[in-house]
Amino acid sequence: MRLPRDVSGADLAKRLAVFGYSVTRQTGSHIRLTTLSNGEHHVTIPAHSPLRIGTLSSIIADVAAHVGKTKDEAASVLFQK
Repeated sequence: MRLPRDVSGADLAKRLAVFGYSVTRQTGSHIRLTTLSNGEHHVTIPAHSPLRIGTLSSIIADVAAHVGKTKDEAASVLFQK
């Protein structure tokens, strides 16, 4: 799946709630999210608008590995129309 090019850090943080992530803290321009499902896992997202495509891809790959999905499956869940 082709990743959208206009996703902000705050928008991605909201979308990751689908996988059980919630905002733990924000320090400066970085948002820290944590999930306790499938064990504890942390993700740090820059609060930029828009996120660089490589950064977005890396975050989705990290989340997908934790939840046991492929990167494309996770992206489909996050960005379904």
